[in-house]
Amino acid sequence: MHIAHLLRDESLGLRPLWCEDTMLGREISGVTATDLADPARSVRPGELVLSGLLWWTPDDGPAKAERFVSALRTAGAAALLAGEKTHGGVPDDLVHACRRYAVPVAAVPAHVMFRTITDSVRLRRRGGPGGPPALPEPARERLDRLLAEGADPAALLDAAFAHLGRPAAYLLTASGRTLAATTDAVRLPMDGSMDPPMDGTGVTVPVDVAGAGPYERLRLYLPEPADIPPRVLREIAEVLATWQRSGAGHRAATYEAASALGALLTGGAADPFALRAALLACGLPPQGPYEVITAAPDRWALAEAVARLRPGGAAVGALPDGTAFAVLAAESPTESPTESPTESPTEPLTAIWPRIAACDPSRPQHAGTGPRADGPEDLNGALSQARYALASGRNAAPDTSSVTDAASFTGLAALLTGIPEEVRAAYSHTVLGPLLAADNASSAVLLQTLETFLARDGSWARAAEELHLHVNTVHYRIGRVEQITGRDLSRLDDRLDLRAALLCRVR
Repeated sequence: MHIAHLLRDESLGLRPLWCEDTMLGREISGVTATDLADPARSVRPGELVLSGLLWWTPDDGPAKAERFVSALRTAGAAALLAGEKTHGGVPDDLVHACRRYAVPVAAVPAHVMFRTITDSVRLRRRGGPGGPPALPEPARERLDRLLAEGADPAALLDAAFAHLGRPAAYLLTASGRTLAATTDAVRLPMDGSMDPPMDGTGVTVPVDVAGAGPYERLRLYLPEPADIPPRVLREIAEVLATWQRSGAGHRAATYEAASALGALLTGGAADPFALRAALLACGLPPQGPYEVITAAPDRWALAEAVARLRPGGAAVGALPDGTAFAVLAAESPTESPTESPTESPTEPLTAIWPRIAACDPSRPQHAGTGPRADGPEDLNGALSQARYALASGRNAAPDTSSVTDAASFTGLAALLTGIPEEVRAAYSHTVLGPLLAADNASSAVLLQTLETFLARDGSWARAAEELHLHVNTVHYRIGRVEQITGRDLSRLDDRLDLRAALLCRVR
């Protein structure tokens, strides 16, 4: 691309300060941002240089500007784009120096981020080193403008494929959810991951964003790519990557708002007015009802699951201890699923979770759900139960992805799994004491007899039959257990204590 292409891009709003007509055809080989007073070592020939002018102050005089521009000229920079945000404009000394050293210079308005310019340059140069872009110039300019205007990915897909007859094209998430589609595309089933995305007959192109985790990775998918050149699809994928990067600020803001709600819910009795404000800040209804989910270890896994459960009306954040959580506006029984390409009938979390966990098989993902909260005042209790359910699932099967519902705690064994391992171990040792000695054969025999006796509802005869012992032997052994533990197995409370201690053993 040339300098002229950049200056003609109205979405950037660049204001030329000095540039001779013969320089407009200069080829831009890349872009670099610097605020070093001597940028020579950080600039390569043909690069566009972005500078916020932090290196300059009004007291510096023309000498410092001369040294900066001289270094650009020596390095072979194509042009300088100077930001107006720091000083409210571009210093005259800098413009004079650019004219003196024949370095084209333009002003960058305060509201334009350098990342926008960087993305625009990269978008126009996607044909490879020295090669022309594959997308037609009007299509590239239209996409640049849509990106600058904050258009959604569906509009970008329509614009990107307009000159190709607008074939069915989809932007898919890591779990196969349709994030966006061209106007006439039919809805895809959300029935698997994306390698291949559906039945293997189409083509997928990764949307590469540096630092994106396994749950943030997107793919461009065409069921019938026809004769569209791969280079065109790669360029469109890079447009979508630019869109994804541009939304990072909004995602961070919504995450912070949800985390503030989490801090309020876990901080004791919340002020009703503060709670209402926090719910509204998250885009949630202030009156309920709600559903609550917790997850670990990856909050992005929960975010993807929630997006499948509720395309809107949900907040995902982190509790003060780092646990990911989500509050969802509970679905009305009268709500019916839409047939748009980006929405599918809602599924239960248990059905969704295996596909979510499959996005990163290296780390088991766990989720916990609590009861429905009818109003804001019930959220704290629902969240507490969801956290306990999450802990239970992780303790019971740490190496297997799972969803645990607090409603599943219908027995003592299930209930105890939510207690931290250290607490369970301490309780077990306190109650059972010497019976847990691993090197004591007689202790192992007494433990086995106790377990069998309690499992047979305290029946001497059935315990003896199970153990192939005389009933008197069972009486003797249980008597020894009572002596060692100080418990009376004729009492229900003591039986429950010993049963709980046996279940709390960490093996």
